[in-house]
Parts: sequence; C-alpha cells; structure tokens
Amino acid sequence: MNIRKLTLPLAATAALATAGCADNYAVEGAALGAAAGAGVSAVTGADLETSAAVGAAAGGAIGYFTDKNDTCDGYNDAGYLDNDCR
Repeated sequence: MNIRKLTLPLAATAALATAGCADNYAVEGAALGAAAGAGVSAVTGADLETSAAVGAAAGGAIGYFTDKNDTCDGYNDAGYLDNDCR
C-alpha cells in the first residue's frame, strides 16, 4: 500500500479535532473538497494527490467565508458591519 495515499486523510482527520472551536467551516470544507477531488480523480484518471490538493484548497477557501456560529465576525465583503454585530 502506498503511504502517500494515507497522508492527506490522516492530516484532515487530525485537523478536524480542532475545528470545533473555529468561527467558520474551513477545515470541514477542506476535508470535503479533498474527498471530492479524490473522487474526481478516480473517475477521470487524473493524479490523485493533485486532485485532492486542489479540492482541499477550494473547499477550504469556501469554508473560510462561511460563518459557523452566527457571531460578530467583523465586516462583510461590501465593507459593512456584519449583521451579527447588531
């Protein structure tokens, strides 16, 4: 068994343990993105590590901007105060 194929899931699992304290879904998004990227690589025959890394990056970026706990997180994209701050 190739040990490199186990590296990304192990890293994602370790990161999920600390995700409960975050204000967003960056870790969860990265884990789901990596799984989706690996699934796409299985269907298309693309490189597994590259597809999983690209999926993790995209999922992490999307999850970073998704508010988890509806608390005041500063300013939104338009420069206005977050609705949760009022």
